[in-house]
Amino acid sequence: MAALLITSACGSSDSSDGANGGEAAAFSYTDDLGTKISLDKAPERLLVQSSMAAALTDLGLGDKIVGTFGPLKNADGEPDSQVAGLDITKAPDVTGGGDYGSLDLEKVATLKPDLVVTSAYLDDDLWYLNDETAADLSKLAQILVVSFDGKTLPELLDGTERAAKALGADLDSDSVVASHDDFSAAADRVKQVSSDLGDRTILAGSAAQDLFYVSNPAVSPDLSYWKDELGLPLTVPDNPDEGGYFESLSWEKADKYPADIFLYDDRIGAAGLALLGKEKVFATLAAAKSKAFVPWTSVAPPSYQAYADLMNRLADDLAKY
Repeated sequence: MAALLITSACGSSDSSDGANGGEAAAFSYTDDLGTKISLDKAPERLLVQSSMAAALTDLGLGDKIVGTFGPLKNADGEPDSQVAGLDITKAPDVTGGGDYGSLDLEKVATLKPDLVVTSAYLDDDLWYLNDETAADLSKLAQILVVSFDGKTLPELLDGTERAAKALGADLDSDSVVASHDDFSAAADRVKQVSSDLGDRTILAGSAAQDLFYVSNPAVSPDLSYWKDELGLPLTVPDNPDEGGYFESLSWEKADKYPADIFLYDDRIGAAGLALLGKEKVFATLAAAKSKAFVPWTSVAPPSYQAYADLMNRLADDLAKY
């Protein structure tokens, strides 16, 4: 794990002979944490965190994914929005039943992965892999990490494509080129809707039994892109928690920030929406009075196609208000 904890200031990558020279060629790649991965041949059996698996599938690498870990289904048993576009019945799920970030390592061993692929939102905190599991997992296969920390949304998506190209993706394929066009068109739609909203304000957040979370667009790649590049009138909380992703408020203070539209983290599901309906202080917000609630997929597959689809849905939903 020592290698996984070395952070590279530039996040550079080596070119992968394996991506261009066939299965028998050596594979060399330096990931976003500065970890150099070397294999005798290009990896053909990938164990991938679920939202990253959906992105790699969008980029044409679905046939190489032999297993996934992380969320696959929502509370209703349907495919989770985090894995939009992924056939969740295709590859075995090796998520463990213990603490967050644990895997069924015996099941992993039977899959014989050549490489593990995941992401990191904060520094080197691997997504859906705790430190103990990562240490054990690295004995079975090396771990490639795509970091989202400090990146803009386009940089995040480009980072995923860089890793995908090393793994054999054809970024010049018609589908990948079309996904970039779709992304640009969807961004233009959100920009127009943002202009049409006028002086109305949008609050992004989530709900838990005891706390109301106000999300911080300044550090969320998608929210900051929509706010700074597309003009979406998102509120920035003035006292974010450690890590910066949100400000935690008691429900008695849920009216700290006015909101004409509430952009809710769709991971809260129906239970979370029901919780919002019961909170008396939250009910005083204009968004609550008019039921102007818009779902927000805060964790989405990091591909241009996934975000194109997500932004088209966002534009459709915002246009109602």
